[in-house]
Amino acid sequence: MIDQKEIQTKTVGELVADDYRAAGVFKRYGIDFCCGGKKTVADVCKQKGVPLSELEEQLSHLEGQPALQRLQFNEWALPFLIDYIINIHHTYVQEKLPQLLEYSRKVAKVHGHAYPETITIADKLEALAKELFAHLRKEELILFPYVKKLWKAKEAGEAVAAPPFQSAQNPIRVMEADHEFAGATMAEIRELSNGFTPPEGACNTYRVLYALLEEFEEDLHRHVHLENNILFPQAVELEGSF
Repeated sequence: MIDQKEIQTKTVGELVADDYRAAGVFKRYGIDFCCGGKKTVADVCKQKGVPLSELEEQLSHLEGQPALQRLQFNEWALPFLIDYIINIHHTYVQEKLPQLLEYSRKVAKVHGHAYPETITIADKLEALAKELFAHLRKEELILFPYVKKLWKAKEAGEAVAAPPFQSAQNPIRVMEADHEFAGATMAEIRELSNGFTPPEGACNTYRVLYALLEEFEEDLHRHVHLENNILFPQAVELEGSF
């Protein structure tokens, strides 16, 4: 639950980590809780021109609402959280991005003359796919195994040799930069597509593309939130405990 004191002292990302329902409030105000999750509520209100008292009231109302199926990701063991991220979010990206690329190319080819923004969207998706596929490999082959190794060693009371990348903070900085790129790219696509709204009379492929793009952005926000605001800070803290 979120109380008044937490709203005033915690960052946006921390509030969402404590209660994911806060993400819905932030979304209504256009507040980035994943890549921009390190800012305080006061900071984002000033940036967005939103009255602080108004946002505090909206967040405070969450306390009295039922939290059915609310997953406490920040209380999960890190190996379990990592497996969840891979099985749910990495798998989703690997399945959906090829579909998005196929549909975007088709729409750009057929409708690009009338709607040139579709060509730009297809190009941006190509760049995003290249970045994200490499990003997933880096996480699954480098960072995630190291975090699991740290967790296992901590439970066994054993020491851990320094990794080739010296510290978890080094690959994490790279991952966070990748997240910034992905988030910014999807924001640009949202703007180009008028909030993922197809034009009147658009064909089925056009409509499916925009619906999938909106779904993809939603999943990306959850994915990045879990890593930036929960997994990465806890991994750094775990490494520092040795």
